[in-house]
Amino acid sequence: MTPELCEKLTTWRRHLHAHPELGRHEAQTSAFVQARLTELGVPFTPGIGGHGVVATLKRGGSERSVGLRADMDALPIAEANDLPYKSGTPHVMHACGHDGHTTALLGAAALLAGDADWSGTVQFVFQPAEEGAGGAQAMIADGVLERFPMERIFALHNWPGLDAGTIAVHRGPVMSEPGRFKITLTGTAGHAALPETTRDPIVAMGHLIVALQTIVSRNVGPMESAVVSIGQVHGGSASNQIPTSVFIEGTFRTFVPAVRERLLARLNGIAQNIAATFEMTAEVETTHGAATVNTAAEEELAAAAGEAAGLPVRRDLKASTTGEDFAYFLQRLPGCYIWIGNGPVKDGGELHNDRYDFNDAILPAAAGWLAAVAKQALSANAPAAKA
Repeated sequence: MTPELCEKLTTWRRHLHAHPELGRHEAQTSAFVQARLTELGVPFTPGIGGHGVVATLKRGGSERSVGLRADMDALPIAEANDLPYKSGTPHVMHACGHDGHTTALLGAAALLAGDADWSGTVQFVFQPAEEGAGGAQAMIADGVLERFPMERIFALHNWPGLDAGTIAVHRGPVMSEPGRFKITLTGTAGHAALPETTRDPIVAMGHLIVALQTIVSRNVGPMESAVVSIGQVHGGSASNQIPTSVFIEGTFRTFVPAVRERLLARLNGIAQNIAATFEMTAEVETTHGAATVNTAAEEELAAAAGEAAGLPVRRDLKASTTGEDFAYFLQRLPGCYIWIGNGPVKDGGELHNDRYDFNDAILPAAAGWLAAVAKQALSANAPAAKA
């Protein structure tokens, strides 16, 4: 990568960081991507699944094709960093590095547009609304895979704490299946000084919160992985009244459907039985996504691309219980999702932290790997993709 392109990518990334937009609201981010693609001379189609953009490069006579995907949205977090390019949008920031991912994909487009040593079709997928707003599903529903055919698909995510520029390729699962739950206990309201006339949902909820912690420790096998965490507790409006209802909201994470179904069955069973014990009712609402799981041949292509790009490659990292909607692409296509090291964590700046910042120094590595994996996938000796 030339110093000029490297400097340009840093400028682009910092512009995106300073102008973050939440999922389904990425109009200016999408416009920025389109403007940069126009500068690069790369044709594109906007408005895919909302503010999504797909750019397409074709070269030579090969019928092989590959997709490269980056996410564009930010998070509802107020930035605590004091940076020249700090977020200018109140209570919104790029706390997960999607500004860097988008920039890296633009960089890959620039590299491949200037590289004559490949043949086939590369689809550059700039996806909106990854952070729980259904962006991947929206693009798929909008026919992205039919309108822009690709045999396989690849993506990356920066990873704080992993050595800068190191490529981590997992064997199979990379990130868990994310899920959410809400449990409402409804009893009978009354005066707090006359508890015998009420059915107290606060007391019952206390028992439920403790009981839910037994799901992972007693209902999930010790060789399996699962998480159940409660993030919100809501109930009551006066210190001298027992309320009618209390609800909690939380998240669960699993890697395989069987564990998820067992977890959901216990979540519901515990809630219903606790409610019955205290003579009240329980309502349980749940949603879940999909686990991000690599396919074997594409893992090898991803690792080979890291080596071709001159980057350190690791194959020993454990999967994370975080989630990613790239999983929905992997349900439809073979592919691989890798981590690229963001370097040491500074000032507590982990992912989704108000002091996080993408490391501009890894932009050449990220763009280089994306370009290299596209070339690996399009090469004559790459294995034919199998859905």
